[in-house]
Amino acid sequence: MAVQRTDAASWLRELVLVYALCWTVSLGFVSGQTGQLNVDASPQNARKIPDKMFGIFFEEINHAGAGGLWAELVSNRGFEAGGPNTPSNIDPWLIIGNDSSIIVGTDRTSCFEQNPVALRMEVLCDSKGTNNCPSGGVGVYNPGYWGMNIERRKVYKVGLHIRSSDAVSLTVSLTSSDGLQKLASHTITASKKQFAKWTKIEFHLKSSQTNTNSRLQLTTSKSGVIWLDQVSVMPSDTYMLHSFADYSSVNASRQLMIFFKSKPITILDGPYPIREIPTELPSDLQGHGFRKDLASMLANLKPQFLKFPGGNYAMGNYLRNAFRWSETVGPWEERPGHFNDAWGYWTDDGLGFFEFLQLAEDLGASPVWVVNDGSSNLHGLLGASQNEEVSTATIASLVKDVIDGIEFARGGPKTTWGSVRAAMGHPQPFNLDYVSIGNQECWMLYYRGNYQKFYSAVKAAYPDINVVSSCDRSTISPSNPADLYDVHVYTSSSDMFSRTSMFDNTTRSGPKAIVSEYAVTGKDAGKGTLVAALAEAAFLVGIERNSDVVEMASCAPLFVNDNDRRWSPDAIVFNSWQNYGCPNYWMLHFFKDSSGATFHPSNIQISSYNQLVASAITWQNSKDKSTYLKIKVVNFGNQAVNLNISVSGLDEGIKSSGSKKTVLTSSGPLDENSFQQPQKMAPVSSPVDNANEQMDVLVDPYSLTSFDLLLQPSKHSTI
Repeated sequence: MAVQRTDAASWLRELVLVYALCWTVSLGFVSGQTGQLNVDASPQNARKIPDKMFGIFFEEINHAGAGGLWAELVSNRGFEAGGPNTPSNIDPWLIIGNDSSIIVGTDRTSCFEQNPVALRMEVLCDSKGTNNCPSGGVGVYNPGYWGMNIERRKVYKVGLHIRSSDAVSLTVSLTSSDGLQKLASHTITASKKQFAKWTKIEFHLKSSQTNTNSRLQLTTSKSGVIWLDQVSVMPSDTYMLHSFADYSSVNASRQLMIFFKSKPITILDGPYPIREIPTELPSDLQGHGFRKDLASMLANLKPQFLKFPGGNYAMGNYLRNAFRWSETVGPWEERPGHFNDAWGYWTDDGLGFFEFLQLAEDLGASPVWVVNDGSSNLHGLLGASQNEEVSTATIASLVKDVIDGIEFARGGPKTTWGSVRAAMGHPQPFNLDYVSIGNQECWMLYYRGNYQKFYSAVKAAYPDINVVSSCDRSTISPSNPADLYDVHVYTSSSDMFSRTSMFDNTTRSGPKAIVSEYAVTGKDAGKGTLVAALAEAAFLVGIERNSDVVEMASCAPLFVNDNDRRWSPDAIVFNSWQNYGCPNYWMLHFFKDSSGATFHPSNIQISSYNQLVASAITWQNSKDKSTYLKIKVVNFGNQAVNLNISVSGLDEGIKSSGSKKTVLTSSGPLDENSFQQPQKMAPVSSPVDNANEQMDVLVDPYSLTSFDLLLQPSKHSTI
C-alpha cells in the first residue's frame, strides 16, 4: 500500500456525504424513479475484457499473513522477535512457574546461523528432593496470535529443536488459555546427553476437544537446563489438502490407520495414544500451509492474479526492514524473519516468496511480484533522507537480486536459484510473468534512473515479463518504457462513485493501467459499509467499460485480523476461529466472471437522478458451458428505480427459464457485517421469471443488482 494523501475538498465532500447518509437512514428511502437501460449486445460492438482483469492484492498488514492466512499457530517461534542482543524479550511467550523453580532467558547458541537466538530454560525444581516442582511442572507457553483455535479430532504437526546435556522429560501440550483443560499432549523423553547436540523433534497431536482460545505449553518436572528453538504447530488440514478425511484407531494394539477418500492407505504401528501420530503424513495428504477457510474465501473470488507481498511492506520504513525474497525461501526454521516496521510487528517469514508463488498457483492466478526499487517508506513519509534511497550508481546489487528472484521462480531445476526451488518440492517453474518496480515512488530522486536499470535487466534476461512502472502514464515514453503503469485510488465513497468515468478520456494507445490498489476510506467507509462497497462497484463498472486501457484491478487491503486492525476497511475480517466478508468482498463476487468475458456497450436514460451506473457482459459457465448475459446495475442513491432493460443485437435469444437475479443491499447504507451477523449483507439470488430482451425490473435503493440471463445455445464462437 502507498501513503494516503487527502485534501480539504475531499474531506468536505466526505462530511457532506456522511450527513446525507445519516439523514437518509433517519428518514428512510425516497420513492422511486423510472429509467431506461439499453444494452447493445451485437458482436460488432463487443470487446473482449482482458483475461486477468480482476485479481487480488496481498499486503502483510493487520496480521494478514502472520497470524492469518499463514496457518502457523506459534507466534515468535524462533525467539528472534526480541532482537539479536540477548537476553531478549520473548513476547508473547510466558513462563509457567516462578523464579524459585525456573529461570528463562535467551542466548545466542542456536544451531541456525541466520537465527542465532535460542530459549534457555534452567529448571531449578524436580519431582524429587526438597525443591519440588508444582503440579504439572514448569516451563513456558505460547498463546499464538490472540489464542490458538484447536478443534476436536483435528491433527496438528508439532516441530521443535531441543538441546540438553541432562536427562529430559518434556511434555508438549495443547491446552486451554489457563492451562487447565488439556486437549492433546506428548512427552519427549531422553537419557542424559542424548540431546547433547541440537536435535529436531517432530510429531503429531490429535485434539480430544475444541477450544478457540488455546495455547501451546512445554513443561517439565525434571531439573536441568534445556534449550529450545524453532517451535512450530501447524494444522495438518491446510488449504489444498487432497481429500484428507480422518484418522482412526483400528485395533486393540492401538495401531493407527490413515484413511484417504474413505480407503485405508497406510498403517502406523503403535502403541501410541490415539491423540498422537508420531510420524510424517504422506506427502499427498499435506496442504501448502495456508489457513483453509481464508484461502477458500480467496479462491471463491476466482482471482486471475495475485499481487504480493505488499506495498509499504515490500519497501519497509527503513531499507533494513524491507522484504528480502532470498531470506524467505528454504526451510522455514532457517529463515531469519524480519520486523515489519511498516505495520509494526514481527514476521517469521513462513509466508515467503515461495509460498506466495505457491498460493498464486493454487488459486490459478498469475503472480505479480512487487520488488523494492531501492527506497523506503520513511523517505516518502518524512521527506528527504540521504540514507533511505539507493542511488542509481549503486543500485546494481538490488537489480541482480531481482534477476535472481526471477530465476528462483522460473529457472530450471539445475540453475542456481531454480535448484533451491526444486529442493523445496517444486521442480517445475512457476509462471511469473509480471514484476512491479516499487510502490508509487516515481516522484523520488532516483526512481526513474533506478527503474530503467531494473527494466533493462529484466527485459534482457526475460523479455516476455511484463514490467510495471510506479510512474503515471504521462511519464512513460520510449526512453522510459513500461508494459503497465500502477494506479492507486484511496478516496471517499462519493468521489469513488464519480470515478466510474476516471478512464473514459484516457488515450486508447500506449501502456495500460493496473489499478492494483483501490479502496473507499474515511468516515462513511467505517469497518466496511454497504455504501463503500457500492462506490467501489461503480468504480469497477467503469473499469469494465474502459478495459481497453485498464488491464488489471484489485482492492486493498485484503485481510484484517480483528485483534490488530491497522487499517479500515478491509475485504475479509477474521480472528483465530471466525471470519466474514465485508460488503466489498461480496461485491467482488459480482465481477468474478468478468475476466476474459465479452463487454457490451450500454447506456442509462433517467432524468434528475445521477446515482445509477450499469455494465453488461457475456460470460460462459466453465462447468456446463452455458452462456449468460450479465447486466450489473449499481444504485448509489436512496431512491428505488423502476428500470426498463432493452437488449438488442443478440445472435441468439434469451431462454425463458434458467436466469437469475442477485442483489447486494441492506436496510441502511452504513450497515456493516460482523462476527455476530457475518452475512447481514451478502448476495441473495432468485429466479428471473420475465427473462427477455425487454424487461421491467425494480432496482432497490443503495444496491448492487445483477441479472444473469441464460442465452440460447449459440451457433457462433464468442469473441
